[in-house]
Amino acid sequence: RPEIAHAHQPVMSPSHHGWDGNGAAAVPTPMPKRLDGKVAIVTGGARGIGEAIVRLFAKHGARVVIADIDDAAGEALASALGPQVSFVRCDVSVEDDVRRAVDWALSRHGGRLDVYCNNAGVLGRQTRAARSILSFDAAEFDRVLRVNALGAALGMKHAARAMAPRRAGSIVSVASVAAVLGGLGPHAYTASKHAIVGLTKNAACELGAHGVRVNCVSPFGVATPMLINAWRQGHDDATADADLDLDLDVTVPSDQEVEKMEEVVRGLATLKGPTLRPRDIAEAVLFLASDEAR
Repeated sequence: RPEIAHAHQPVMSPSHHGWDGNGAAAVPTPMPKRLDGKVAIVTGGARGIGEAIVRLFAKHGARVVIADIDDAAGEALASALGPQVSFVRCDVSVEDDVRRAVDWALSRHGGRLDVYCNNAGVLGRQTRAARSILSFDAAEFDRVLRVNALGAALGMKHAARAMAPRRAGSIVSVASVAAVLGGLGPHAYTASKHAIVGLTKNAACELGAHGVRVNCVSPFGVATPMLINAWRQGHDDATADADLDLDLDVTVPSDQEVEKMEEVVRGLATLKGPTLRPRDIAEAVLFLASDEAR
């Protein structure tokens, strides 16, 4: 960006070369790492959109803590990305877990926390029966809101505890298009994502006085394993009464399932052409986490 380049340096994209005063090609200027040296926690960072956020944060120089309940996937991702990325088990609906994850990051990284991404979430049951208000299940509603809404609130609380004294930091939550439009998800999921938007507005008003930014992004549909699993449920009401945690029991989708889900999403999208993918959401979160969004 021109405003962050030195006056004597040309602004270039990664694929372009600069030119010296004699017209000869110069060595291309590397793109700056937008989170260089910063410490970030990403909840639900072991897979899906969270994994894309973790990978992009690490690429841009952040020291990232993956906070997730999926030990195997979280440990594997941290190992693959190197020593700047670590994993801590965290159920965001349990305050002691959230507190411990923040304290662990602070102790590991010199008392510093710059970015907290509330990404962890569940879709809840997606069968036709579960989507009807006539079949409203209070226990299901409580379970979804405990993860999605309470989890985000606890994340904001403990991130602010670390950030406010330093008068700097960015909290970014992942909401949903279901926080903007009705009729796109079950009632519990929709209510929980609306709650995230409300929490974001309220927390931003309070924490702005302490130099902490609070924002959220509301993605349209992305063909993640969790969304594809929900699509499977919607076509198989036999799972409605199954004794399964359908948000955790997510098998790796086939290429055909991913293509079909992307086709469905493209058909519903207002903007035609692009296919929304996890990396696109990660780019938006990266911007809000970086100093460019100050």
